[in-house]
Amino acid sequence: MENQRCPVKDHGNSPTGCPISSQAAAFNPFEGPYQVDPGDALRWARENEPVFYSPEIGYWVVTRYEDVKAVFRDNILFSPAIALEKITPAPPEAMDILKKYGFDMRRTMVNEDEPDHMARRRLLLDDFLPENLAKHEPAVRKLARQYMDRFIERGEAELISEFFYEIPLTIALHFLGVPDEGAEQLRQFAVAHTLNTWGRPTPEEQLKITEKVGRFWKTANDILDDMIANPDGEGWMYETVRQHFKHPDIVTESYMRSMMMAILAAAHETTSNASANALWTLLNNRDAWDELCENPSLIPSAVEECLRVAGSIVAWRRITTDDTEINGVGIPKGGKLLIVQASANKDDRYWENPDEIDIYRDNAVDHMTFGYGAHQCMGKNIGRMEMRIFLEEFTRRLPHLRLLPGQSFENLPNTSFRGPDKLFVEWDPAQNPEKHDPSILEQSISFKIGAPIKDDILRRVVVQDILQLAPNVKGFVLADPRGKTLPKWTPGSHVDLVSGDIRRKYSLCGNQLNTESYVIAISLEEDGRGGSKHFHETLAVGDDVRIAGPRNHFKLDETAEHYQLVAGGIGITPILAMADRLKTLGKSYELHYCGHSRENLALLDRVMHDHGEALSLHISNEKTRLDLARHFADLSSGHQIYTCGPDRMLVQLEEMAEAWPEGTLHFEYFSSGSSGLDPSNEKSFELVLSDTDLTIQVAADETVYNALRSVGVDISVDCGEGLCGTCEASVLEGEIDHRDRVLSKAERAAGDRMMTCCSRAKGDRLILGL
Repeated sequence: MENQRCPVKDHGNSPTGCPISSQAAAFNPFEGPYQVDPGDALRWARENEPVFYSPEIGYWVVTRYEDVKAVFRDNILFSPAIALEKITPAPPEAMDILKKYGFDMRRTMVNEDEPDHMARRRLLLDDFLPENLAKHEPAVRKLARQYMDRFIERGEAELISEFFYEIPLTIALHFLGVPDEGAEQLRQFAVAHTLNTWGRPTPEEQLKITEKVGRFWKTANDILDDMIANPDGEGWMYETVRQHFKHPDIVTESYMRSMMMAILAAAHETTSNASANALWTLLNNRDAWDELCENPSLIPSAVEECLRVAGSIVAWRRITTDDTEINGVGIPKGGKLLIVQASANKDDRYWENPDEIDIYRDNAVDHMTFGYGAHQCMGKNIGRMEMRIFLEEFTRRLPHLRLLPGQSFENLPNTSFRGPDKLFVEWDPAQNPEKHDPSILEQSISFKIGAPIKDDILRRVVVQDILQLAPNVKGFVLADPRGKTLPKWTPGSHVDLVSGDIRRKYSLCGNQLNTESYVIAISLEEDGRGGSKHFHETLAVGDDVRIAGPRNHFKLDETAEHYQLVAGGIGITPILAMADRLKTLGKSYELHYCGHSRENLALLDRVMHDHGEALSLHISNEKTRLDLARHFADLSSGHQIYTCGPDRMLVQLEEMAEAWPEGTLHFEYFSSGSSGLDPSNEKSFELVLSDTDLTIQVAADETVYNALRSVGVDISVDCGEGLCGTCEASVLEGEIDHRDRVLSKAERAAGDRMMTCCSRAKGDRLILGL
């Protein structure tokens, strides 16, 4: 614990002796900015103190994306045992109240340790699989339409009480097999449970709340007693009872009784809140709402984006089982953690433009709202299904819906859950589309259950201009067809350009400050895969195309002392954007532009005009070719090298980088050099997932990534070619057949990570840390 990083300002000390900063001391999750927008409220922490001790609650608060993900992944070191512990201690009188109701809350699926957790999860998972959730879709659709029918001619509604609360509760009770009599009483009990566990009620309020919690326990267990007496009913809790009879040592009676109460609260509350949050978010971002009304196929990606920026699950809790460090901060054994998913979901180290609502964000599914790893929310896909149906019905039947002016987002004060108490909307019934086109009432879209299909999340743009940048290089200027601005981007960013069946990645090389349009440069490759030829020969000014992104896997570190930028041929596109940024920052940099002949160098006039003082041209037919070995023989400390160009240049620099300090060289390949899987030359192998205790078979014609997604493991992918590193997984055992262009030789030799989109097993088995 001696090397822990401590803040400078002193407002008392944490349990490890670290001084507490003024902002950490002032942090109060029960009021103020955290209750308004927890992601924004913790921006200061992500920037300056990503892991801090809060004396207000006695927890270490974890705020950055990668740290939150790492804590979720390791459920041994970071035990979930305190997930349902009262954050505000109860007075002795409250315990007396609970005793009279026989309250005996113990472990549930969210707060139990291994190996019990996975043993139970495996037995009870089937009902949550996508293929088994599909049968609930008609009931959700029917209820959504029935509830909308009640108010659609009225022109106004309060949607929490009239829609968003009742439907998820009804569906949850149906899914569990619980009778829906007394639904309103269950709602009150669930609110009491939330305040009792994650809120800060006064001692007097605690006694009233505890009375409801006790009644909730008794009600839940009365329902369970009926199920135990008659175990043949349909629903997840009936299946739990039947598994108890088959495996009483795994699904114990105490587990059933605790789970009955917990699931009655959790099964609907989070979906109700998430649905309301999504509508609030979209109606406050009218462009996004209008785009969904025009193109409802974007609803699955919009749901993920709303879960990212306004998820109903804000934070979760863990306790350390040993001394450890998170991001350089020492945490003692027994240290309590508040891991704030809402903050991770706004971390600009992971997300492009994290504060913007972008329904075209093709990696929004990476949000931490559902958690990650072995304890990831089992009900995520039924929640997604309900939210998609709700949005599809509202955008189709009430596209002119608007928020009633003057209302504010009032949340139940607590650390971990977020949703409005009221949501008032209005519209003009005379404009209801079904008045003029009754067929609207017969329409619906059935979305595939599960995470959205990434390749379907595409933004429509128009080819505004085509520039001849060199004999074999064309520049394409892309703009929004309605004249709207495009998302901001950073140097090194790329977009996927999609036209027909052709999809290729191209770096952005225009003015970073101009979001009216994007500029990409495409070099014609006569012997390539046909993408560049297609774009060169078929695209014309005015054509509609699609793009995905921008995404950035080639980010510029702006803290170095000096930069050496090396571009080969069309590799100038990301490098030029970096040079522009460094010049704006007033940084010291050199720009080396290499090519066979001067006339074939794209963007040369701009490069010379904007970066002439830093520029060195290396032209092969002018005998000024760059000698990499000699130029970088005496690389100074603090220098960073960024390069993009032909494979032979990058390979030579990679080999030289083995003698340089770690992190000196940054590069981007154009392609993987691979044509994909050839099943005739591949073999199947076994994949063991240590965190989730699953074993799956990877077929000869299947990637590891696809095998993982087929069993519901959410893992990200972008390039699909081993170029970006997004799909990386840790390898605990087994020899890897590396096929990526991300890892260095030393990293490959370590054998502890792989790119799941392309790399495979050399032997018959790999064990992954997933």
